[in-house]
Amino acid sequence: MQIDSRIVKRLGVGAGIAALVVAGALAGRAAQQGPEPVYSVASDAVVGESALRGAIDPLFDDDVMGQTRALVVMRDGKVIAERYAPGYGPDTKLLSWSIAKSVTAVLVGLMVADGRLALDAPVPVEAWSQPGDPRGRITLRQLLTMSSGLDHVEDGDPQPDGDTVRMLFTDGAQDMADYAEAKPLAHAPGESFAYSTGSTMILSDLMTRMLTSSPHPDVRRRAMQMFIDGRLKAPGKLPSLTPEYDATGTMIGGSILHMTARDYGRFGDLLRRRGRSPSGHQILPEKWIDLMTTPSRRNPAYGLHIWLNRDSSESALMPGQAPESLFGCVGHNGQYILISPSQRLTVVRIGMSPDKEQRRAVRGALAKLTGLFPG
Repeated sequence: MQIDSRIVKRLGVGAGIAALVVAGALAGRAAQQGPEPVYSVASDAVVGESALRGAIDPLFDDDVMGQTRALVVMRDGKVIAERYAPGYGPDTKLLSWSIAKSVTAVLVGLMVADGRLALDAPVPVEAWSQPGDPRGRITLRQLLTMSSGLDHVEDGDPQPDGDTVRMLFTDGAQDMADYAEAKPLAHAPGESFAYSTGSTMILSDLMTRMLTSSPHPDVRRRAMQMFIDGRLKAPGKLPSLTPEYDATGTMIGGSILHMTARDYGRFGDLLRRRGRSPSGHQILPEKWIDLMTTPSRRNPAYGLHIWLNRDSSESALMPGQAPESLFGCVGHNGQYILISPSQRLTVVRIGMSPDKEQRRAVRGALAKLTGLFPG
């Protein structure tokens, strides 16, 4: 059962939370009334079937992990194991949360390759264009590495007071990029790491303006969707990729798109294949994959809108428990696409783990799962 995020945006935070509670109840009914959940493990994988099942089953322990809704294991581009919770299946589109940021980074990379954008040039934002405005020095690279210096509070205390919730669901929801671009600097550009969904919304708006000068929401939406369809969705074999847009026609590239678990896996495998499609077509330059997976100056565990398995005071993966070369796309409350090139492996876990201890348990279980495979 999936709650439509457009409904959450229209209703606001309180009603959105209530809708999520209703969705949980409906999923429980699906568990009682629906068909037997999908659970398949290949018998000819490099890891034995019993060992794979032994590593997968703990991830579906709701008391420890929260709710794992989908798990897909791919090796050499082939699905060798997948399991779904009751009410979910291979055709279910699942909410990305911040996995969307890595999709946005790929789209930015395509525009850099086209010459539409430059990585170390200041980004053209009208709100920053007045002479002497220090925000006018912010570069594309700084937005991608979360070092823009903009005063964005990702997680508020209480949460509804944070900029991300306000931008997505309350006073910033009608024009999310405008909300993000209006923020003052908290630090000089490039000086410090601060994870920010607002930075990704600025990138989404920037990309749209590279495609059309029209302010009309429908024109903006169509321009961006045509770019996504032609340059990523079709060549990447991602038929379920479904972005959402705010009222101005800006893609909500920081947190709200949908794909099936298998397509999340195919997206991860595009990165593992260094920008090549399943058919071998070079969709994204290899150099951009190198840039995405190079540790940034202010956080060695973060590249260009993607997490790296490196030691850091701010790390979202499992350094020391999995290969250092592993990298991943990470979303709110425990969404993971883990890519391990040395193991020829891509692992997807989509679920709901609101507790820090649950997410720590999920990461530990995913590390054990990936550890079964030779490097």
